[in-house]
Amino acid sequence: MTSPHDFWKSAGLHLTHRDANGFLAVTPDFLRAYYTRPEIHPIEESCGAEHRLFERLMEDPFAPVAEADIAAIASADAAENYRVVLRYRDLLTAAGSLEAAYASLFRGGAIAIPPVFVDQLVHVILRNILDGEGDTFRLKAAEVFFRDQSVYTEGGQIMLADAEIVQMLSETGGMGGLGALLQEAGTPMRSAELDVMTEENNHEYWARSDRFDMAGDFRFTQPLQDAFARVVESWVMHFTGTAVRVQPMQSIRDAHWTWHVGLDAEATGILNRLYNGEAVPEEETQRIVALFRLESLDKSAFIPAMQGKPVYLGLAMTPTRLVKMKPQNLLTNLPTTASGAKRQ
Repeated sequence: MTSPHDFWKSAGLHLTHRDANGFLAVTPDFLRAYYTRPEIHPIEESCGAEHRLFERLMEDPFAPVAEADIAAIASADAAENYRVVLRYRDLLTAAGSLEAAYASLFRGGAIAIPPVFVDQLVHVILRNILDGEGDTFRLKAAEVFFRDQSVYTEGGQIMLADAEIVQMLSETGGMGGLGALLQEAGTPMRSAELDVMTEENNHEYWARSDRFDMAGDFRFTQPLQDAFARVVESWVMHFTGTAVRVQPMQSIRDAHWTWHVGLDAEATGILNRLYNGEAVPEEETQRIVALFRLESLDKSAFIPAMQGKPVYLGLAMTPTRLVKMKPQNLLTNLPTTASGAKRQ
């Protein structure tokens, strides 16, 4: 389905291009976007060494930089910011593509780049995966992969809204759509534009995609939860080359439950305890926002013990009602064989 509009211009897809694998190449323009971030771009008071390093990197974003070049910067904070962004540059360059760089972050060891950079990688990678997508519910569902979500559950609802936007509106004021619900729940609000996406107004997403200010009903049988399942399928296919079918479900009733993947830290902990037969308090199980059944359409893509068996997925909220998804869990924790993994 062809998209009638562009979306997520802030992702930076226009700053890169696809390689032969369909992955995103590391381009000079993509790196320049990081050098012009406020933390890096020199200000009038910046020293000469900082100005010279900045100009050299803008001319050649891949230019080698010695520690002496950074140490010459008068501001210790600015020097450390350069170290961080250059570590990121070197990670991207060594990997050869944004997807390969993202996957490499989770192969052991500490992640040496800021969490915001990781989220931005997911953002642009999903913009690549979903290029041409015309279903706005899938685009809204994909936001869960790279932006924390506040959850509203009163009255049996499971409403997701961008946590950063909710926080901003709670400080500056907000009404309309979910804003009214949050106010009823006791969150201090004044006025806002935060509407719940429906079949009637979902077309508005095109004009608002970079504002992340539409909330969504994530209950079982609702379009947004099904759309999330389709995004999971696309994410797994893009990275591993494995075709999977993902279906929303209300509970896990499987005497032969063999494998599960928590899509966040909370879900991982809850599912692990349920799998091990431990008693889990109801207040914890009620923090599960969604469950899914994942099946490989190619049996040989899974390890022998999992061929023909489903993998259960869970998404949960924290005690403070936040969904903090870890999409990397779909790359590191699925029971795929080495031969079933797409070369990166």
